[in-house]
Amino acid sequence: MFTRTLDRDQGLLLVQNDDSRLGASIHMMFMRLDLAVFWFNSHLEVVDKVLARRWKMMYLPKTPAKYVLETGVDHFSEFKIGDKVRLEEIR
Repeated sequence: MFTRTLDRDQGLLLVQNDDSRLGASIHMMFMRLDLAVFWFNSHLEVVDKVLARRWKMMYLPKTPAKYVLETGVDHFSEFKIGDKVRLEEIR
């Protein structure tokens, strides 16, 4: 929150304990920029995506998700629902 810009390679990965719609929900209150948001389930499949607009109260994925990736809007077309992703640790 309160960030005005994101570098091209910046984002935030939120990890829940289990697949959940409510637990994977996000809000955009106090946000100063729009985001591309992707939801992945525990099988690392993209289950939903949205262009999240600043100051919108809440976004819920259409299907339960374990992971929420928030990144710049220019990444929106990089994933489609049904894609499989791979998470790697960056050192």
